Amino acid sequence: MAESQNNGEGALPDENEPLMEEVSPDVAPVVEEFMEQAAQQNEAAVEAVPDVRNKPGSYISFDHVSKSFGGFVVLEDVSFCVNPGETLCILGRSGVGKSVSLQMIMGFLKPDSGVIRVAGENICGYTEKELQEVRRKVTMVFQNGALFDSITVGENVAFPMRERGDMEEDQILKVVKGLLEMVGVAGMDHLLPSDLSTGMKRSVAIARALAAQPEAVLYDEPTTMVDPLMAHLLGNLIERLKQQLHLTSIVVTHDMRLAKKLADRVVFLSGGKAVFFGTMEEMERSDDPTVQEFLTLDELVMPA
Repeated sequence: MAESQNNGEGALPDENEPLMEEVSPDVAPVVEEFMEQAAQQNEAAVEAVPDVRNKPGSYISFDHVSKSFGGFVVLEDVSFCVNPGETLCILGRSGVGKSVSLQMIMGFLKPDSGVIRVAGENICGYTEKELQEVRRKVTMVFQNGALFDSITVGENVAFPMRERGDMEEDQILKVVKGLLEMVGVAGMDHLLPSDLSTGMKRSVAIARALAAQPEAVLYDEPTTMVDPLMAHLLGNLIERLKQQLHLTSIVVTHDMRLAKKLADRVVFLSGGKAVFFGTMEEMERSDDPTVQEFLTLDELVMPA
C-alpha cells in the first residue's frame, strides 16, 4: 500500500483548518460533541494544575531525574517542564534517553532519583492502579503504532471508548469514522494494521489516542521512516490537535523541521544531561558546542 495519502482531493489541509472540516456530515454532530467534550476537559485540566510559588504550574515536569540501566547512565540530573497546552520537543542523538523519558512519564519505568510530576502530581511512588489513572489522562503514540494486530483498525480506535463504557455503540461507530477521517485514513476501519503502511499506522494510533480523550499526548518519533508528504501531514495534524483541543504534547524527534514547526520549547539531551532547555530560537543561538554540532550536522544532512 502506498505510504503517502492526500486527505481527500485537492490541496493538503492547512494546520489552521478546523479538524471538523474533514468529517462527513452524517457523523459530524456526534463527533463535534465528542471533540468539544475533549476540549472543555483539557481547558479544565489547565485550571486544575496546582500553582507553584504563586505561578501557574507545569502539566509535566522532570526535577533532577536520573536513570541508569546496570552501569549505563541514560539520564543524569535532568530537569525540564511542559506547561498546560504547550508542545515540548525532546531532541538529541540516538540513545540519549529520549524515549526512556516518555516511558517514565507513563510510569512504565521509574527514575532512580528525582521527581516526575504529571498533572501536577508526583507519580514516582504511584501503584500500578494509580498509574492507570495517569494513563487515562496521558496517552502515548509509539513509533510502531502499538496497535492490536488481531483486530481491525476500527476496533482499535473504538477500544478506549468501549473500555470506558459510557457511550452507546452507534455513537462509538460514528466517532470512529470521524476520527479516522480527521487523521487522513478515511474508510480504512475494516482493514487490519498489517494492511497499513508505517505512516498510516501512526495516523490510526493518533486516532486511537484521541478516542481516549486525553489531556496530554506523547509522540515517539512520529515522522521516522515515513516519506516527506506523510511527515508533513502528521506534523500538521499534531499542531491542529494542540490548537483545537488544547492538548499538552511532548514530541520525541530527531526531525528538526518538525521541531521547528511544533515546539513551544525544546530540551536537548546529550551525554545523559539536558544541555539545553528553552525555545527553538534560543537553541539556535546557544553557544554550547554539542548543540551547535547537532544543528550543523542537521543542516548538512537535511538542506532547506
